[in-house]
Amino acid sequence: MCQLLGMNCATPTDFVFSFSGFRQRGGLTDKHSDGWGCIFYEGRGVRAFHDSSAAAESPIADLISNYPIKTLNMLAHIRYATTGAVALENVHPFQREMWGIIFSFAHNGDVPKFGKDRMHPWIGDVRGEKTYNPVGDTDSEAVFCAILNALRAKFKTLPTMPVLYDAIAALCKEIVTDTCGSTEEDSRNPDDPPIFNMLLGAGQHVQFAYSWPGARPGSTCWNGLCYTVRKPPFATAKLSDMDYSVDFNAVTTESDCVAVIATTPLTNNEQWVEFERGELVLFDNGLPHSAIDDIARVEEKGHGLQSRVLQKLPLPKAAADFHTWYGGAKNSRAIDDVSSNFVI
Repeated sequence: MCQLLGMNCATPTDFVFSFSGFRQRGGLTDKHSDGWGCIFYEGRGVRAFHDSSAAAESPIADLISNYPIKTLNMLAHIRYATTGAVALENVHPFQREMWGIIFSFAHNGDVPKFGKDRMHPWIGDVRGEKTYNPVGDTDSEAVFCAILNALRAKFKTLPTMPVLYDAIAALCKEIVTDTCGSTEEDSRNPDDPPIFNMLLGAGQHVQFAYSWPGARPGSTCWNGLCYTVRKPPFATAKLSDMDYSVDFNAVTTESDCVAVIATTPLTNNEQWVEFERGELVLFDNGLPHSAIDDIARVEEKGHGLQSRVLQKLPLPKAAADFHTWYGGAKNSRAIDDVSSNFVI
């Protein structure tokens, strides 16, 4: 299967070091040679590079490895084709505009229900129009479109970050369980369970990462997610896939903080944290967040969704009330504050 790389930063940071090691897995130190892609945010815009050639040999990847472009938020992917041909339209990360915001998505794994020969099921608790449709043949792009369609149907005003986090968590849970689909024929084949590890960029500040790991019978590759955080005091990091190290203490400041997310650790001398099964983490300012109060603070400091075309209601005063409301407590006072934020 494929491999993922994500980076989220407190200050604009280049990703030359991490990408240089990551690309080696695209045909040199590993077999993921069926294309690669990279997308990173600059303000409301993005720069995107895609190539159906192996990352280890791609001239475009050479450019990225030697061009220290700085960003707060980036996603990259190297592909080992399991669903869909080796073609540019099947190269991750994918991107779509929703609510005047560019969302980007990369996936590692296999979601049989969204294969190219299947009728892609609707996910989410509010039915709506299938505005987003896949261009290529991958299950990954189909899942991305399904997530966006579900979010677009659910929200009629721009959701705050705690609400968006809970909505994405619910959709991920539905994707990896038997509830995805409306008929008995749609139910998941227990002999072909999903493997679903994804990175979802939602504007220049935040990135969601979710892991439902696994391995196919006979495979020696475990498909999951892990991350490391580089912050003061910085140290030297050594790549696992090539003879390359950087003393980050010499090239950073006290305000720098960088989270690096990957399928497997990129370095051999840093502490990497493996995701729990079914864990959704929001990365902002180079740090991981999963507690609802922490995610509310991301919104409060202005790193939530920013749109010029869709209104956002104020964040409720109590993040706990917000979470209780979204969890289904119909008598919560938060209903009066935010109920118009949803299609009910």
